[in-house]
Amino acid sequence: MISLKQIHYALAVEKTLHFKRAAEVCNISQSALSTALSEMEKQLGFQVFERDNRKVLVTPLGRQLLDRARLIEVQMQDLQKLSEAQREPLSTPLAIGVIPTVGPYLLPRILPALEELYPRLKLDIVEDQTAEVLDLLRSGALDTAIIALPYACADLLTFRFWTEDLLWVTHRDNKRAGQQAISVEELQQENLMLLKDGHCLTDHALAACKLENRSNFSFSATSLATLLQLVVGKIGSTLVPEIALEQLVAGNDSLTGVHLSEPGPHRELALVVRPNYPSIGNIEALRNLIRAELTRQVPESRGSRLAAVR
Repeated sequence: MISLKQIHYALAVEKTLHFKRAAEVCNISQSALSTALSEMEKQLGFQVFERDNRKVLVTPLGRQLLDRARLIEVQMQDLQKLSEAQREPLSTPLAIGVIPTVGPYLLPRILPALEELYPRLKLDIVEDQTAEVLDLLRSGALDTAIIALPYACADLLTFRFWTEDLLWVTHRDNKRAGQQAISVEELQQENLMLLKDGHCLTDHALAACKLENRSNFSFSATSLATLLQLVVGKIGSTLVPEIALEQLVAGNDSLTGVHLSEPGPHRELALVVRPNYPSIGNIEALRNLIRAELTRQVPESRGSRLAAVR
């Protein structure tokens, strides 16, 4: 019978496509890993991997096996967390994914409170774009992820904790910098710069401005900080979420934020988990702490508000 260890070793080889690196990940010798996988293939009656001195390939039957093995490993990890669910909230390790348009602006607000209130909590934080963190979540590599909605994740549970609008950030020399709000029609006359494709904030910006594509936009960047430096240089303007405004604009008197006249909220922030994740109490405790800290720290504005629990 195939063992869970063999499944773990096979998934490590699939990830690294290298027996030596997989052995290092699994903290065993390369010969022990090779022997275990050879025995597994013997029991299965087919090859999972093609290997030579230069490369490792997954066979077609091996791909089917590994797809099912991955689900088994996730279920086993969730079973192991059942005992953790009985302990006090946020007292066991928690792996969290967070997207770049949330992480730098949310984490500094909540980490001090987490350390003070839950000193036994050990966090492992991974920052990446939404699609990547959700893939890690589904594979079991993460316990939860913090993302911005709307985003297609119907197969996951969502715990919303904040809603907000987007603000147009421009140089104070811009003729519209003193307005209380800017309309979509006015925005289309500006040199607007957005994040490159793959960042959900760009999709939220397009939706907020009721635009179907970004053909009118002059520049794509990989971070909001880069975009703000370009705005300082009077190269164009951009859109930022309210949670990021204070940190991005603080200390720079040349920038100002203007609300969009389009009705909000323009995005929601949420924790997402797998439907069968056993430690839902941890997620609820984390959601409650985040909401409390944001309510205390984020100034009241026309856009920021607490999301109703759904």
